[in-house]
Amino acid sequence: MRWQTRRIGYAVQCASGPKFRCNEFRRSVVTSCRAVILSRFGGPEVLQLRDNVAVPDLKPNEVLVRARAVSVNPLDCRVTLLPVIIGRDVSGEVAAIGNAVHSLHVGQEVFGALHPTAVREASAIPFAALTAWRALRSTARIKQGQRVLIIGGGGAVGFSAVQLAVAVGCHVSTTCGPESIERILNAGCEQAVDFTVEDFESSIKGYFDALLDTIGVPETERMGVDVLKRGGCYMTLQGETASFSDRYGLAAGLATSAAVLLKKQIQYRFSHGIEYFWTYMRTDPEGLEEIRRLSEVGKLMIPIEKTFPIANVSEAHEAKDKRTISGKIVLEVD
Repeated sequence: MRWQTRRIGYAVQCASGPKFRCNEFRRSVVTSCRAVILSRFGGPEVLQLRDNVAVPDLKPNEVLVRARAVSVNPLDCRVTLLPVIIGRDVSGEVAAIGNAVHSLHVGQEVFGALHPTAVREASAIPFAALTAWRALRSTARIKQGQRVLIIGGGGAVGFSAVQLAVAVGCHVSTTCGPESIERILNAGCEQAVDFTVEDFESSIKGYFDALLDTIGVPETERMGVDVLKRGGCYMTLQGETASFSDRYGLAAGLATSAAVLLKKQIQYRFSHGIEYFWTYMRTDPEGLEEIRRLSEVGKLMIPIEKTFPIANVSEAHEAKDKRTISGKIVLEVD
């Protein structure tokens, strides 16, 4: 980041005298930074790490973060609007604050908007954990004692969902690959079904109050809605908003996807007596606060499989896009 020194004038009211005009010099204006830019469609090779990218003016309720580490998410590989600055998770320190921000201070270490457990590890948490939190805590509103099924518990969102549901006191089952079973069971999951060798329908017993489908193909949707109790909640990460927007344009795509979602909601409400949702990540202070608390006491963590320097951003995105690295990928910023 590049800084500009600015003189700030302000008035001071003395208790028994007139106002005085004061001047103060503060190194508080960030003028430019480095950023990874996607300016045209293509593979990871079109990503550009640029210097001297202009920093937008800070609004009163905004915070500027000096990034120390960011992570690579699958959604970064599905960008549909250009140009765009890549990056969804961040950890680092507060570089500047808007004049309406009172809960944070310059120099404070943060991820999202909260104190991290460690800079590199913290950058892997927010996007995946907030996606899971929005589904289970905000949409399904899971409660202690309920049964929760996570389809695809080995990924970052799925593993976050397992840990969040366990922390609430739910009875959790999941499907995953063989490499994830031990880690998932150690996190408190009661049943982890290896989808490569076990049959889902014969292995998963009983009915569930909530189900998060991180795979979202027709087969998992069909099986998922059949194991929910009446009044249960099915949530999938694979909504069709993006694909319809690509096909028909943004306005028509949003309208079409809303119609498709409504049709499915009505269909499943009458045929199975369940609620059906497409779920997405949304920044939420309450969710970040719960995630911070769980992370600090060791009840929520996302293993990092590979770390790249920010200069190797194309290589990192190629690994995520081609799934040569299945776990979480973090980019470290100099």
